[in-house]
Amino acid sequence: MATIDRATGREVHPCLITLRAAREEFSELVLTQVDPQACLKRLRSLISPNPYQLEPVRPLVTFDLSKYRLMDSMDVVAGLDSRPVLMDLSPTEFEHLVRHLFEAIGLDSVNTRPSQDEGVDAVAMNTDPVMRGLCIIQAKRTAKVVPFESVSALAGVVEHKRAAKGILVTTSWFGRASEAFANDHGRLELLDGANLVHLFKEHLDLDVIPGPVPPKRRPR
Repeated sequence: MATIDRATGREVHPCLITLRAAREEFSELVLTQVDPQACLKRLRSLISPNPYQLEPVRPLVTFDLSKYRLMDSMDVVAGLDSRPVLMDLSPTEFEHLVRHLFEAIGLDSVNTRPSQDEGVDAVAMNTDPVMRGLCIIQAKRTAKVVPFESVSALAGVVEHKRAAKGILVTTSWFGRASEAFANDHGRLELLDGANLVHLFKEHLDLDVIPGPVPPKRRPR
């Protein structure tokens, strides 16, 4: 609805009710016969605590995931021992474990089906209306350095999918050219094995063992 902000005199459009519903769930409703309050409660909506005073609520954010082939989640964490070796996981298990990590960080996340979908292994969504954005994730379980071509290809996927960020997660490490490219791009994040050790411990309380230690770099 439209009203006037008495502090500024400008027209504003406060959000008084917000909800998210799947197409299938919404299509089952007979809107001409529902009780509005009961229906909003069933749809887990957020309602202004003072609607007559036009007190707004933060709108829920949704993303169009129709361009991705999504798959059901696997509970990989439950089957891990106290010090899991990431290289012992299958590529699929590693991808689902990475999804677990981003969920623990606070992002809505979902895995994609193995396909020709440009190497997107998972999608993470920041639903905060201010910092909102969709991140595409590539997970590489490897014992070798991630080639520069993988990082540059991720940049192309980010642009093609119009994502807010691309995150490449690996059990190994990245070269200097890849790190410089990611820094210059601005919307790429590179998480190597050393980073994963800290992230899994902080957010999932897991003492993971990543891939081999990267070789020492020569001074520039």
